[in-house]
Amino acid sequence: MRPAVLIALPLLLATASLFAQTPVPVPQPVPQPVPQPVPQPVPVPLAMPPAPASSAAAWILMDAASGRILASHNDDVPRSPASLTKVMTSYVVATELAAGRIRLDDAVLISERAWREGGAGTAGSFSGFEVNSRAPLEAVMTGMVVQSGNDASIALAEHVAGSEEAFVHLMNQHAERLGLRQTRFVNSHGLDAEGQVMSARDMATLVRALVNHFPAAYALHSRKEFTWNGITQHNRNGLLWRDASVDGVKTGFTRTAGFNLAASAERNGMRLISVVMGIDAPTRAESFRLRETDNLALLNWGFRFFESHALFDPATALATQRVFKGETDALPLGVARPLLVTLPRGRYGDLRPQIDVPRHLIAPIARGQAIGTVRVMLDGELVASAPLVALAAVPEAGFVGRMIDEFRLWWNAE
Repeated sequence: MRPAVLIALPLLLATASLFAQTPVPVPQPVPQPVPQPVPQPVPVPLAMPPAPASSAAAWILMDAASGRILASHNDDVPRSPASLTKVMTSYVVATELAAGRIRLDDAVLISERAWREGGAGTAGSFSGFEVNSRAPLEAVMTGMVVQSGNDASIALAEHVAGSEEAFVHLMNQHAERLGLRQTRFVNSHGLDAEGQVMSARDMATLVRALVNHFPAAYALHSRKEFTWNGITQHNRNGLLWRDASVDGVKTGFTRTAGFNLAASAERNGMRLISVVMGIDAPTRAESFRLRETDNLALLNWGFRFFESHALFDPATALATQRVFKGETDALPLGVARPLLVTLPRGRYGDLRPQIDVPRHLIAPIARGQAIGTVRVMLDGELVASAPLVALAAVPEAGFVGRMIDEFRLWWNAE
């Protein structure tokens, strides 16, 4: 933006009348403001600083809207996920709720298996449900999310699928559908098991799916405490207290996995997802601190140096294409939904859209039919793309109109 220019306007003084009988007072000089130095603009760095170094074995920072990876290290390496597994358990339960096959007020049985393998008598996290008791599904799910209860995970798996083994089959089906290529589940809770693996990229992708597909289920991850049977337990994600923009997601620890933390935050309408896996500091307290500090550093870096934009109004035509053999010869093309892009701050004006459409469009064409592709480039690299769709229908023309256009196509053929 150009700086505003201050234009000095001369003061017009009225002169005294020659016929005045009394002298006219002499106007006093108007004080003039003291010129102030023009502030110099803050210099913009020539290059973006690198993402903060993390002590994690694998880590990633992803934009939730576009799915763009802003920074990563070993993000495709499969690792033991520990209790990050429970994010997929939440996703499967949320899917079943949305389908109407279970309800939040279902009475969930805390079976002997759930109590023995995940309850108070084990070395892992538990929610405090009593063996052979029943609790509302909403409470069991909250206990799993907030307190990372292994007993709650097994009970939910048995309620949804009849057995934990059947539930794990659902987990792996959803993993395949979401494109989690370095993921395989063996149990619903995340305790060490042979073959149970997940990559940092897959974890971020799963969190993004939970946020976008099931926001109500995701909202449980912002709960700071859970009370059952008069006992209050606190969420193990310390970032919920350290930064008000953080509203999830999940911690995890086993001796094999080390210390893991998936976090997500939203600031000014932009949501980022960060995952650190495999922190193994000399002391447990140091590992706790590092998994939070490293996540927060990644989030702060991403919010500072990147911005998100929604491009193109779905109601506005991006191009008009010639149509042959139709009742009309012009077809408006646009996007079905806004195209989301994430880019370095200050580079919005450097985006360059490109439109690819077939050379000849032949009617009939249905409204919403995919016609081509719009690509958004930055410095010659693709940052986002979306299908171009017909914003109107073009019915087929009558016999004469089709024949005329057939001749035109033949005449212009190369």
